[in-house]
Amino acid sequence: MPFTYTRTVRFQDTDAAGVVYFANVLAMCHEAYEASLAASEINLKAFFSNAELAIPIIHANVDFYRPMFAGDRLTIQLTPKQVADDEFEIAYQVFSGEIAGRCAAKALTKHVCINAVSRTRNQLSEELMQWLGQFEI
Repeated sequence: MPFTYTRTVRFQDTDAAGVVYFANVLAMCHEAYEASLAASEINLKAFFSNAELAIPIIHANVDFYRPMFAGDRLTIQLTPKQVADDEFEIAYQVFSGEIAGRCAAKALTKHVCINAVSRTRNQLSEELMQWLGQFEI
């Protein structure tokens, strides 16, 4: 079952044309990712400051289908998927207004688990495996 996150587009999220600046959609998706981790009872401070493991993003893309404006209420659905023992990806669907409405954007981020010191690949942690199991389809 996907994780659902809602937020309102702020003026600071928009560009000179008054629509959401393209890079800010990825920032909003990352907010949804963080919220899903917290919903799984993962301590965000410990997770993002872990001296042993890091989970960098190795790929990201966004496709846009309709503009989003300041004041719009967004619903972001996040669906993670394990790709390998040390890698996962997250598919995002961004809806402006009701979920039943048309999709405003779709994004994908790919993440790898590495040893924070040696920068070599490492197996996903048990807490990440539990998080994947909770929201993976």
